[in-house]
Amino acid sequence: MNLFTRTSSRSKKSNLFYVTLVALLCIGSYLLGIWQTSTADPRAAFDNGGAPCEEFSRPNSTKDLDFNAHHNPQDPPPVTKTAVNFQSCDAGLSEHTPCEDAKRSLKFSRERLEYRQRHCPEREETLKCRIPAPYGYKTPFKWPESRDVAWFANVPHTELTVEKKNQNWVRYENDRFWFPGGGTMFPRGADAYIDDIGRLIDLSDGSIRTAIDTGCGVASFGAYLLSRNITTMSFAPRDTHEAQVQFALERGVPAMIGIMATIRLPYPSRAFDLAHCSRCLIPWGQNDGVYLIEVDRVLRPGGYWILSGPPINWQKRWKGWERTMDDLNAEQTQIENVARSLCWKKVVQRDDLAIWQKPFNHIHCKKIIRQVLKKPEFCRHDQDPDMAWYTKMDSCLTPLPEVDEAEDLKTVAGGKVEKWPARLNAVPPRVSRGDLEKVTPEAFLEDTKLWKQRVSYYKRLDYQLGEKGRYRNLLDMNAYLGGFASALADDPVWVMNVVSVEAKLNTLGVIYERGLIGTYQNWCEAMSTYPRTYDFIHADSVFTLYQDKCEPEDILLEMDRILRPGGGVIIRDDVDVLIKVKELTKGLQWEGRIADHEKGPHERVKIYYAVKQYWTVPAPDEDKNNTSALS
Repeated sequence: MNLFTRTSSRSKKSNLFYVTLVALLCIGSYLLGIWQTSTADPRAAFDNGGAPCEEFSRPNSTKDLDFNAHHNPQDPPPVTKTAVNFQSCDAGLSEHTPCEDAKRSLKFSRERLEYRQRHCPEREETLKCRIPAPYGYKTPFKWPESRDVAWFANVPHTELTVEKKNQNWVRYENDRFWFPGGGTMFPRGADAYIDDIGRLIDLSDGSIRTAIDTGCGVASFGAYLLSRNITTMSFAPRDTHEAQVQFALERGVPAMIGIMATIRLPYPSRAFDLAHCSRCLIPWGQNDGVYLIEVDRVLRPGGYWILSGPPINWQKRWKGWERTMDDLNAEQTQIENVARSLCWKKVVQRDDLAIWQKPFNHIHCKKIIRQVLKKPEFCRHDQDPDMAWYTKMDSCLTPLPEVDEAEDLKTVAGGKVEKWPARLNAVPPRVSRGDLEKVTPEAFLEDTKLWKQRVSYYKRLDYQLGEKGRYRNLLDMNAYLGGFASALADDPVWVMNVVSVEAKLNTLGVIYERGLIGTYQNWCEAMSTYPRTYDFIHADSVFTLYQDKCEPEDILLEMDRILRPGGGVIIRDDVDVLIKVKELTKGLQWEGRIADHEKGPHERVKIYYAVKQYWTVPAPDEDKNNTSALS
């Protein structure tokens, strides 16, 4: 009995020891697994010049989520889907801009330059091929160096170096272009020119943040305003000044192809703090002042309009402009009359500069000026001042939001915005006034916080998004309130915030009130920009938004056109949508992966992050039958 008791006791202790040991091993394995998961690097590195497929195979990068069906041996084999292969377009299309095609423009009227504005092809006419980069294309210089230099191979046009040689626009040396910062009306350089403006109005206190430059040339005005924390939307047509907007984009400066013709500019009302024209050759006083009326629509209350060049200072410059004194005097008189009819105040005219200011509200304008000057009439209240997608320009004056008549002339109609940088995250007036349904101040602040978290997660997926200088030109295809751009405000990047015309809410006015810039766009059409404009594209729910409106491959081909070789893409959408998108992008030579939502694997929304592989047209002496040269 004693022997049995002793044996039983030893046996129990031995069992307890083994149970404890197994339990500890299980716990240890579990904790090790958690540690490995939490410390794994979720990034996919898209190194400049590196092969994307090699980077995606790094052992510590996130594993691509697998949504394929897996079958038992007795199950029938799955049907294999053949990926769509998009061929390269002809080398002559390397600068193809579908909606600004010179041949198509010949169908339209020359009156008011209608033929030079946006005209897109019918859907059956759209190209189904990939736009190639020119032979020798290189990754652009990093900002801020890119402001002053660009590779010749990227924009192989020397016309402006000859045409504008004496105006210091651009110089060509060896394999690159240099941008001295000159312009037709600022031969001493844009910096000195902006200093001259700064002596007339305050550019340094943060009250001027967004600007628009009409007929921008190579956008040196906007390029040099950036150092003063002023972001400029520069635009110019695709005309005889070949590649001027393309030069601006290569420099890392915000710009679009555009013209003042018969349709509104694609921006909301009350968007810009400052508008600028330096010898932009727009007939401001003609056509009942319709172009100045359009500037008035997009200017914020209290905003400034700056004009330099003909006819300003004609008394001294008329001989050089090869025009008569009477002609120039009549032009200036026309402009002065139109500005007065818009209730603008002329702030100053000194040397080659003249500056007008839009009123802060229309109290005085409605009471006195409109009784004397009958035209232009105020637009009807049922005319939406923010509708600006193929909308005809109005010859009526856009009324500012009502203010209490007891208020003074300095009360800002529609609400005052904070000075930059507080303006970025302060509740915008359109939100605080309740102009947008369901967008409350609390919802706005929550959205801002949410996008800070999302962008932080994005930088873990694509580490180059967080690498200073790797990306410069960014596009947000469905910007909503501008949260993505606001989360990147401290990085050396600029973001073109697009509000889709298909979106339920027109939020572009809010984006501008935050001190950001953007445009309207229908993603079933091409964007008014050159190929290879953007280093990085962000698309939140774009493909879901355009279901049943156009084919996803059409949107992807446009993304591919405007994305630079080696550029990054992040698409967030429903998992079923992303699986289809990923399959299509194989035919675009993108290398990508699907990752979980930042909240974890149980969310249906996933994130597809990818890189466009580097490829160009073949070298001139290569076989003409080759359609691409891969590197």
